[in-house]
Amino acid sequence: MGEIDNVSSRPDRPAGDSDHVNAAFHALLEGATAPRPPAPPDCPFCDLPQDRYATSYRGHWILLEPRILVPAHTVPPRRRWVISSSGTALNLWDAEPLPGTVCRIPHRIACPRLEAEDHWPWVTALRGHNSRRSQRLFDLPDEGLPDAG
Repeated sequence: MGEIDNVSSRPDRPAGDSDHVNAAFHALLEGATAPRPPAPPDCPFCDLPQDRYATSYRGHWILLEPRILVPAHTVPPRRRWVISSSGTALNLWDAEPLPGTVCRIPHRIACPRLEAEDHWPWVTALRGHNSRRSQRLFDLPDEGLPDAG
């Protein structure tokens, strides 16, 4: 058909956004902040040695717990990593794992020096809401109740 001027190849990308900035953002979002080679693959917080893998984001690395394979359905979404045949770590994001799938976990969710992550914020919010609701059942006001006797 005809050529159309001023059409972006990716209309969802903001003006001025580059692949590098987009990749850096996603790498940080997924926890790919490991020290690059030749630095040792040690956690910068607890100094424990880890397995370091390059990610699909150029120039970004991830520290994964060494020698630990976990059933993927037990790991929160966006924390499931698999190693491709080329040796690159890939994040499964929200993809539902097939039965029997195993994955690697990032060290930062198991690091003893970092505050534990809230893997399911909506469940935490619901838990707080239910806590307030249950307190209302038992914290009745002492004054102003009608006499039932």
